[in-house]
Amino acid sequence: MRSSIHHMAAVALCALTSLATAQTVRIGFIAPLTGGSSDFGTSARYGAELAVNEINEVGGYMGRKFELVVRDDKGDPETGLKVSQELVEKEKVDFTVGFCNTGVAMRSLDVFQNAKHVLMVPCSQGSAVTTKFPARDSYIFRVAPPDHTNAKFLVSEIVDRRKWRRVAIFADRTGYGEGGLRDLTAELAKRKLEPVYVARFNLGVKSLVDEMRAAKAARADAIISYTVGPEQAVAVKSRQEAGHSIPYFAPWPLSFRSVLETAGASALEGTMMVQTIIHNTLNEHRASFIARYYKHANEPRIGSLMAAAQSYDAVNLMLRAMFVTKGDTDGAKLKAALGRITKPYQGVVTMYQQPFTDDDHEAFTENMLFLGVWKKGQIEYFYPEDAKRAGFIRRKKDA
Repeated sequence: MRSSIHHMAAVALCALTSLATAQTVRIGFIAPLTGGSSDFGTSARYGAELAVNEINEVGGYMGRKFELVVRDDKGDPETGLKVSQELVEKEKVDFTVGFCNTGVAMRSLDVFQNAKHVLMVPCSQGSAVTTKFPARDSYIFRVAPPDHTNAKFLVSEIVDRRKWRRVAIFADRTGYGEGGLRDLTAELAKRKLEPVYVARFNLGVKSLVDEMRAAKAARADAIISYTVGPEQAVAVKSRQEAGHSIPYFAPWPLSFRSVLETAGASALEGTMMVQTIIHNTLNEHRASFIARYYKHANEPRIGSLMAAAQSYDAVNLMLRAMFVTKGDTDGAKLKAALGRITKPYQGVVTMYQQPFTDDDHEAFTENMLFLGVWKKGQIEYFYPEDAKRAGFIRRKKDA
């Protein structure tokens, strides 16, 4: 009799455990937590964790708690593919927030698309990430500026605003560098221009001094460098060693903490990069997020504020999609719901008002970007008026 009671109790406990598990919203999370991209991958994780913790503190979704199921892709495409399959096929998470490196993301996209599983990309900016599949059919969404938008922003700044026409491009031989070179070249071509010099290099390169001298010999007015953090550090140090000061521009990896730690403030001084968010104490909502982030992460300096803030906003946008589906996490229903988030959400990066549509899976447009500049080891707004504009609502402009 006692054995039977124990068996019944065990069955009941298993049933309760299964029910609790079913009630939990399980979010896959993939980022480079080790390796050369770990600084912004770790920031992305902390941002997502903070969002999940805060959602759970107020009861989750209608009493259903959120759980982050974390995997490290190590910045390696094959590892990224393996953990994507694990999360979607074995762990059966409800949706996934992930990817910082474009090459890693591209290797895994088919896993999510074939499973009709929503992937929200908070960091990877390669244009191909959201264009591999037609938007109406795609389960891939992004809360980060795509590189074709970054390229337009940078070329507009250099050629249209500053009237410089001789542009040199430095690009690594990853999917990120390939895509950046393609986007930049296309933007220059729209202005009947070509790069005056192009430098290609592999990850792990130790010096680009010769390439910097070649850019100077080509009489470049400006350099645009498309690569990740460690190689950005090599590039700015090589520019300094080459003894010239050609204005240096880059997308967001130039802003990473690891670049400052490796290259030093003097090599970075005056270099410029595209940003969606810059630390500004005048913005109370943003200042509050940064304070909460530091308390959660317990690190002296954020590896990448953009990665942290965009991941935080990505989780919260998925929560809002669940309000549209009334809690249903079926992939097709979440996909449709993301195009129907019409109630404004005040995120950390910006105010999101209908960030996506059936035909547009990008949350950012060019008017939502800023030009940042390194000054004495800190990132500031290059244009003082942008510090004021950052406090305004920045809605997507019509395509």
